[in-house]
Amino acid sequence: MSLAMQVDAHAEFGTRSSELPQALYFKSSDKYLFGLLHLPQGEELADVGVVICNPFGYEATCAHRSIRAFAESACNLGITVLRFDYRGTGDSDDIDPSADQLEAWTEDVCSAVAELRRLTGLRQVCVLGIRLGALLAISATQQGAVVDGAILIAPIVNGQKYLRELHRIRLGSNLTAGSDPPPEERGLNASMDVSGFSLSAATVAAIARIQIDHSARPPAPRTLIIDSEDLASPSGWGRELSKNYDDVEYRVLPGLLNMIMASPLRAVVPVSMVAAVCEWLKSVAGTCPPIRPPAATNRIEIADITLTLTMAGHSPTQGACVTERPAFVSSRALLFGIVSEPPFDARNRHGVIFLNTGADYHIGANRLHVSLARRWAGNGYVVMRIDLGGLGDSATLAGSTNDEVFPTEAFDDVRATINYLRSRYGLEGITLCGICSGAYHALRSAAANLPVQQILMVNPQNYFWTKGMRIDELQLAEVVRYPTEYLHRLFSLASWRQLLSGGVNFPRVALVYVKRLFLAFDSTIRDLARFWRIRLPQDLASDLEAIAARGVRMSFIFARNEPGMTLLRLQAGSSIGRLGNSCRIHILKDGDHIFSDRKHRAVLENLLTNELYGSAATEIDGSSSQNKTTGGVKAIKTPVDY
Repeated sequence: MSLAMQVDAHAEFGTRSSELPQALYFKSSDKYLFGLLHLPQGEELADVGVVICNPFGYEATCAHRSIRAFAESACNLGITVLRFDYRGTGDSDDIDPSADQLEAWTEDVCSAVAELRRLTGLRQVCVLGIRLGALLAISATQQGAVVDGAILIAPIVNGQKYLRELHRIRLGSNLTAGSDPPPEERGLNASMDVSGFSLSAATVAAIARIQIDHSARPPAPRTLIIDSEDLASPSGWGRELSKNYDDVEYRVLPGLLNMIMASPLRAVVPVSMVAAVCEWLKSVAGTCPPIRPPAATNRIEIADITLTLTMAGHSPTQGACVTERPAFVSSRALLFGIVSEPPFDARNRHGVIFLNTGADYHIGANRLHVSLARRWAGNGYVVMRIDLGGLGDSATLAGSTNDEVFPTEAFDDVRATINYLRSRYGLEGITLCGICSGAYHALRSAAANLPVQQILMVNPQNYFWTKGMRIDELQLAEVVRYPTEYLHRLFSLASWRQLLSGGVNFPRVALVYVKRLFLAFDSTIRDLARFWRIRLPQDLASDLEAIAARGVRMSFIFARNEPGMTLLRLQAGSSIGRLGNSCRIHILKDGDHIFSDRKHRAVLENLLTNELYGSAATEIDGSSSQNKTTGGVKAIKTPVDY
C-alpha cells in the first residue's frame, strides 16, 4: 500500500499529513538521523530531488524557518525535498563529543543523498547547502556522493577565516553575558563553544585545514553559488568558478545576515535567494520529463520508512532504552512534535511537555529540550517536545502569521497536546516546561485550568499578554531592567558622547521611568486590594493562588539579574509568601537568558531534573535565611544561588 493511502491510519505515528512533510529516520554509519521529506502534490511532478544541508549551530536555529521556506517553495514546483539533522544536532541521534564532526557530518550528507534516491528513485538529486552546510555538500561530492546539481549559499571555503569569525562571535557573546573567557581561550583545549553549540577539538583542527582555492573543480555538473551582499568580503571563489565553467552560475544577493544572524523571532526569509534557487531548480527540472502520479506517490511505501529512533539510556543508572517517534497533534493547526518514550514496563505514568522558547523550534534553546527529554525518558517519563501552531515545523492557522510567540489561543495547542499524551499513553500527571515565552504559556495554561500537575518556568519575562500587543513595544521586563542600566550609564563616557550627539531617545527613557513608577504604585494598590479581598483584573497573585489551590506545583527559575524575578515580586506581591511549597523560586548565580554556556546549562538541567523528580523544594517569603527540613524535603526560605 502506498504512503499516500496510509496517511490517516498512521498519522499519530509520524506519517505525513497533507499539511506537513513526512517525518522519518535513516541510518548514517552506526547512528540514525532525523529527516523531514517534503513530497509534492500535483498532476505532474519533477523527476528531481533536493537534499538541504543546514548551517552550523545557532545559525541553523535562526535559519530554521528560512530552510523550511526553501523546502516548501521547491516542493510547490513539484520537487521532492529532504531536510535532515546531522548527528548530534536537532532530533538526530547523539554523537561522541570528541568525534570529528566535519567528517561525520560529511558522511551524513552522503547518507541523506543515498536515502533520497532509495526512497524515491528520482533521476536527479541536488544538494542545497548554507554556510558550513555548503562546505559539507562540497565535501560529500568529494567523498563519492552522486549529485546532479549543487546550490551553495555563502559557502565556507577558508576554514581559518571561518574559525576567526566563530571566535569573534563567541567572545562577543561572553562579553555581553558578562561571563569569563571560555576554557579554550585560556589554552586548556582546542574545542570551541559558539552560542551554545560545540565543536570538538578534532573538528576545529579539521576546519582549520580547509582551503578551497580557485583551481578547484565545481562540486556537481551544474552548480549555483550565491554569495551575500551583506558580507563585507564575499569569498570570490564562486565568481572565479563561474568564469571558468559554463555550468556554474554565480549571484550576489541580499538577505543572508537576516536569515542566519537575527534571532529566530526576528529572522527574515531571504525572498530573493529563495526565488533564485527556485528559478535554478526549474531549469534543472526542465532537462528531464516529469513524473505523472500515481507513479510518483507509489514510489514510497510505509515499509520503506523508519518511524522510530531507539537509543540506550543516557546515564549509567539508565539501563532502559529510549525510543523517539514523531507525532502529529490535531489542534487549531496541525502540530508537530517528537515523543521520547521509556520502555512500557518502565513508565511511571507521568508526562512532560516542552513548549517553544520564543520562536525557536521544538529542540529548544541550544538543544536543551532534546537533552532533557532523553534524560527524563530514561527515568520513566514520557516526554514530548512540541511546536505550537505557526512555530517550528507545525502548520500555521489560516489567517495567522508565522512565528507569533504569544498567540492568545496557544493554550488550545497545549490542551490538544495534553489530551494526545493522556489518551495515547494513559498518563495520569502532566508537567509543562518552558523558557521565556514557553514559561509564559505554561503559567497561562495552568491558570486556564488545563489538567496539569506541575509547571517548570525558566526566565519568564512577562506574565500577561494582551491580544494586539507587539514584541517591539516597550515590555514590562524592559521597564524593570532599564532604570538600573541608565544609572550605570551616567558614569560611562561613551553614553555621554551618545547623549551629546543626539543619539538618546529621551521620550523612551522618560516612558521607562514613568512606567516603573506606575509598576511600584500598582503593586502597592494590588496588595491593599488583596488585603480587603477585592478581586482585580489580570492579577498574578490571584492566578498563582488559584493554581496552588488545585494542587499544581510551580517552580520559577531565574538567572541572576533577570527582570522577570523583580516583575514577579511586583505583580504577585506578598502573596508569594503564602503559597508555601506549592511555589518554589530558584535563582542561578550564572547564566544568560537561554543558558547558552555549557556549564551553566548543566546546572539548569540538574535543577530542572530535581524539580521534576521532586527531590528539592524552595520556598520564598523573604523573612529568613534559615534552612529547615520538612518530611525529608529541604525547604529554603530565601532564593537559592547555584
